[in-house]
Amino acid sequence: MYQSFYGFREKPFSLLPDSGFLYLSDKHRMALTLLEYGLMNQAGFTVISGGIGTGKTTLIRKLLNDIDPTIRVGLISNTHQTFGDLLQWIALAFGLPHQGRDKVQLYQEFMEFIIQEYAQGRRTVLIVDEAQNMPAETLEELRMLSNINADKDQVLQIILVGQRELRETLQRPDLVQFAQRIGVDYHLEPLEEAETSEYIRHRCKTAGGKAELFSDQACHLIHRYSGGVPRLINLLCDTALVYGYAEQRDRVDAALVEEVAKEKQQGGLFPAQHESPEAVTQASPNTVVSADVTPVKPAQEPVSAAPVDTGKKSGRLRIAITAESELLRIYLSRLLSRFAIEVIATLPLTAHDLRQLPAGDIDVLLVELDDNMNHLDEALYEILEEWQRPVLFNDSLATEASLSQPNRHEYGRKLSEKLFSLVPQAPQSVA
Repeated sequence: MYQSFYGFREKPFSLLPDSGFLYLSDKHRMALTLLEYGLMNQAGFTVISGGIGTGKTTLIRKLLNDIDPTIRVGLISNTHQTFGDLLQWIALAFGLPHQGRDKVQLYQEFMEFIIQEYAQGRRTVLIVDEAQNMPAETLEELRMLSNINADKDQVLQIILVGQRELRETLQRPDLVQFAQRIGVDYHLEPLEEAETSEYIRHRCKTAGGKAELFSDQACHLIHRYSGGVPRLINLLCDTALVYGYAEQRDRVDAALVEEVAKEKQQGGLFPAQHESPEAVTQASPNTVVSADVTPVKPAQEPVSAAPVDTGKKSGRLRIAITAESELLRIYLSRLLSRFAIEVIATLPLTAHDLRQLPAGDIDVLLVELDDNMNHLDEALYEILEEWQRPVLFNDSLATEASLSQPNRHEYGRKLSEKLFSLVPQAPQSVA
């Protein structure tokens, strides 16, 4: 929704790997160079490791986009603890028959495939992403497969990409023969502060927006909170743009980033190890957090029709906001907080998330709905019908339209009056 407001052709900070947005820092450039070097010089094994979210998969996507057409590539990206038979996954990666075949058949057919490719002047490259999940026994199987290589030519090359645990596994004494066959290896570190700023500007510009959309101070804070990890940078920047659009800000400044980061940390949705010295206290172990739900304390009572005791301590009307759009949840939370309203929680409009909401802690549930409700499941309707506290159904299209209107304060005032009217004991709203 913020894309047109900021002049973007597409979202600049998606969490999905996209080689079109690849920013080649010195570290990423070196990793990509070594990947290309390993291919050109027929290294038997190439290992690229790095922390979670440092951009390893994006580098692989870039490599695949630019790879020589004479190289036949198979990609395994779904490794996990119940990985299963390696040869079946390899056959699937190269589009070979694999169902109903035992290990001997799979091995023989794969060897024939490699030799046939080599006879036609093509090399075969197997890429395993998230390789840290592979046990030592599976890695040893890979080493045995590499024995097919000819005296002078590597007819099968293997690239392993994974987290730091992969390197630790490869250092085991029983894998010394495997380690000796690694021709190229590199560990990808997070971005430095200057690189983080360039990364943010690069992605904004690539998406068609202004390179200087984030202030220097904002970039500094993003680096501090993210630790220079690209995925966390994307998470912070994307949310900051949502907040910025909700307030119709032309630029993202440090204050906005600080607010976003603190709210993410309070909700348990952002790693605390990158917390700044000024950050607020983390959510307690008893905090209930689900998906995008803002943290709320567990209810001390079951959902019931007990009399509402509004604002015992705060003197404010306590509400929860549920809407499909994260933007509308953020916008309404900030808007209504100006009218003696305490927003206890914001959450997606799903049955699962509503079940996590301690209804005893709120006075009114604000539900944002539009005209198209056919996609909402029956479980959600049942929960709303059985809800024992006041519920206000609001037109999300009207809320969305108020975003671009100069009289947003008036919209918030009228909406707050509706909320207060549902709880007679509540204090009067603040104009």
